[in-house]
Amino acid sequence: MAQGQGFGFGLGKMKELAAAIQKAQQVQEGAKKLQEDLEKMDIEGQAAGGAVKVIMSGTQEPRRVEISPDLLSEGAEVLSDLVTAAMRDAYQKSTATMRERMEELTSGLNVPGLG
Repeated sequence: MAQGQGFGFGLGKMKELAAAIQKAQQVQEGAKKLQEDLEKMDIEGQAAGGAVKVIMSGTQEPRRVEISPDLLSEGAEVLSDLVTAAMRDAYQKSTATMRERMEELTSGLNVPGLG
């Protein structure tokens, strides 16, 4: 057996493997930081021109609901619909933010299944 021909796993393959492991570690570290960043974010959803606001984290954890006192006379059904609309708005914004941040994290890595 010629030197360097071990198990058919030459030096070039070892460098590729080491590079792939390094990229995976970078993605893992980036994902951890991304999770921390998303948890700290306040993403606001609105309805009725901002009269109803729902604030959630970037990881979609509900934080608070704000309702303008002017709307209290509208009744429970109207308020319920407005809160639901504001929640949907906040959810969509947080989902879009998560997706954008994940694309930034994985772009240019050429990791199969991610890029």
